[in-house]
Amino acid sequence: MYKIDLNSDLGEGALFDADIIPLITSANVACGFHAGDCALMKKTVELCKENSVSFGAHPGYPDRENFGRTNMDVTPEQVYEYTLYQLGALGAFAKANGVKMSHVKPHGAMYNMAAKNAELSNAIVDAVKDYDDSLILLALSGSEMIKAAKSKGIKYASEVFADRAYESDGTLRARKLEGSMITDENEAINRVIRMIKEGKVTSYTGEDIDIEAHSVCVHGDGEKALDFVRALNKAFVENGIKTAPLSEVIG
Repeated sequence: MYKIDLNSDLGEGALFDADIIPLITSANVACGFHAGDCALMKKTVELCKENSVSFGAHPGYPDRENFGRTNMDVTPEQVYEYTLYQLGALGAFAKANGVKMSHVKPHGAMYNMAAKNAELSNAIVDAVKDYDDSLILLALSGSEMIKAAKSKGIKYASEVFADRAYESDGTLRARKLEGSMITDENEAINRVIRMIKEGKVTSYTGEDIDIEAHSVCVHGDGEKALDFVRALNKAFVENGIKTAPLSEVIG
């Protein structure tokens, strides 16, 4: 049987986090830089604990005005510091609740810049290793972040996106460009099933590219996020795909 983790970016202020959490296997919790705050971190960790859902840190750039989605002129040292700081923030709420984070997934511009930049990727991985080297790095399939995790000996999981278009090099098509988002629910679901079963996805320009799928992301800030998570879970059952937390999927 195929296995896949279903993750969502939460603790960012959306009103339906409590409805989505029981339907996913991993939550990426905003740590206060791009979104969220101490109260939301506390509430989201508690919800994950109540529903036995794995959760991890979702560190981003200090850019609340743009939801962390604007590229910033940062050094690897700054990225290391941003990541370590946010891991510590969420880790405190995890410890207070007697639970442990499972993974780390960078957010937005930090994620996309590091996907192509080895120095930024190494900085993120160094922060993860220095904080807790048992954590899983959740990152874009085939990215520099995955390469850094492999080279530095930490666990990793390759992430794919249900609602995003891919360029022919395997990177995500920039949100500012036409066709960056997959808005048709059926098309998005069919793409996900193919990524899981065949390890392939069709790029924006029409080429089939290789992709590794350990985890599928559904953006928790989308208007139809809840309906889409339900539809994905239904499609997984129909296609013999089991949802499981990252630790189980990567073995």
